[in-house]
Amino acid sequence: MKNTTYLPAVAGLVLCATGASAETPVLQVMTYDSFVSEWGPGPAVEAAFEETCACDLQFVGAGDGASLLARLQLEGPRTEADIVLGLDTNLTAAARETGLFASHGLSVDLDLPIAWDDAEFLPFDWGYFAFVGNVGDAAPASLRALADSDAQIVIQDPRSSTPGLGLLMWVTAAYGDEAEALWADLADNIVTVTPGWSEAYGMFLDGEADAVLSYTTSPAYHLIAEEDDSKVAWGFDEGHYMQVEVAGKVAGTDQPELADQFLAFMVSEAFQGVIPTTNWMYPSVTPADGLPDGFETLLTPAKALLFSPEDAAAKRDAALDEWRAALSQ
Repeated sequence: MKNTTYLPAVAGLVLCATGASAETPVLQVMTYDSFVSEWGPGPAVEAAFEETCACDLQFVGAGDGASLLARLQLEGPRTEADIVLGLDTNLTAAARETGLFASHGLSVDLDLPIAWDDAEFLPFDWGYFAFVGNVGDAAPASLRALADSDAQIVIQDPRSSTPGLGLLMWVTAAYGDEAEALWADLADNIVTVTPGWSEAYGMFLDGEADAVLSYTTSPAYHLIAEEDDSKVAWGFDEGHYMQVEVAGKVAGTDQPELADQFLAFMVSEAFQGVIPTTNWMYPSVTPADGLPDGFETLLTPAKALLFSPEDAAAKRDAALDEWRAALSQ
């Protein structure tokens, strides 16, 4: 027979524990999967922020970057997210149209190659899209040369992935009315289209393609983390499309002060210092010690391409139609 003598006392302890747990505020940050992976920034950011906030910081992975917007549009005001982290400037106009974001209220000196005055979305990192291949392999010098070559590439789906959408904007910015023709010629080079960046990069590393759509900073991972200098970003004559990744506070958050605290923390040394060697991007505020050794070896595009958020939103549907038509042939 079970001993019930101490049940009231145990019940009291459970109630106390539950009450103590309930007193710890929870901040939920919706972001992309690679951010919260064990090798991404998430674990270090979580530990550092929780040391300052007396809170429980919870990251929720929602696929790749473009999937964040789709999920937010689906959930609408019912979303449980307090912060959305991982949109970029190709998506911020559509995100703003949801009416779900509040002003961040911060004035920060950012180290970006462009001016920034967005009141709702705050950058946490930036970089340039590039195709990454193996040192020693033939490297095309332009998107046109790539399309005319036999190189086999892996890209990401622009409907779910910010790099995939970035490639659409890259082709559109560089080729304008000739973009459709370029896609038609590039289609034969594409081995497959993956939902997100991680799947595509894994296929490249497994030798299933000659190159993968990624970033000029991707070789830094291999160089710094693996002491492997066998990967290189291909430099293209047309220039490279820029990505600026941002976070925004959900207007309906029930933790507004904590959300504000997180955004301020996001542009602090504690957050920005882990970006170069976990997210393998350029931080939006350069740490006091500068960038890690190895970053000075990376490709610096001679020309940067970038649409305004409004122009990117206006061109997105037509660019998607061109991409779908080319890949369906």
